[in-house]
Amino acid sequence: MADPNKVDPIHQFALTDIVSFGEGGLSFTNSALFMVLTVGVTCIFLLASTSRRSIVPSRAQALSEMLYEFVANMVRDSAGKEGMKFFPFVFSLFMFVLIANLFGMFPFFFSVTSHIIVTFALAMLVILTVIIYGVWRNGFRFLKLFVPAGVPAYVLPIVVPIEVVSFLSRPVSLSVRLFANILAGHITLKVFAGFVVTMGSLGLLGWLGALLPLVMTVAITALEFLVAALQAYVFAVLTCLYLNDAIHPSH
Repeated sequence: MADPNKVDPIHQFALTDIVSFGEGGLSFTNSALFMVLTVGVTCIFLLASTSRRSIVPSRAQALSEMLYEFVANMVRDSAGKEGMKFFPFVFSLFMFVLIANLFGMFPFFFSVTSHIIVTFALAMLVILTVIIYGVWRNGFRFLKLFVPAGVPAYVLPIVVPIEVVSFLSRPVSLSVRLFANILAGHITLKVFAGFVVTMGSLGLLGWLGALLPLVMTVAITALEFLVAALQAYVFAVLTCLYLNDAIHPSH
């Protein structure tokens, strides 16, 4: 009989202590481990691919240059030339989300972006950066963000609260979008993989019946690799758009 934990689609998101410092105290979990590994792998890749630059680039150098240019164009298109001062911030977020998402695609690895607390922390980092820089650069003019240009004065009591609520909902939508896509994809993948394991245990007829779930598992795996990259792109694009509001708060 198959281990229930191996076919349970929710078990893969469980937090487990690797090192615990006393009961109820601090602990180093599998989530913390893979966040450290994500940062470590990103740093190693970028350092290794840029330490020895050559006219004829290696595959690693070509990939890193492509990622640099991709994010730089994203920042320029969304936030203008002045937004390039945030390029290191946006690039770091993009690489962290991308590598964390890709890590979650490997068996026995942990997907940290499937936990809402992680994605919400990243989203709050973005929004706090927008607020702090927006107030520091524009002062009270930052409040123009909540007053669309050309709106009649008598409509402002209705429009301004809507704009405020819309702004405050940004960290929620930014975090939930990433979390929900990764969570739903991994659950779907685990469910179809569970069908393959369950039906395969029924003998020859079971294996014949498991062919369709097996094909679906392979197809969903390919789709999830695409989603992993796409969600990193969406997170970075929305970050750039929000930073543009801090640079140019008037609508």
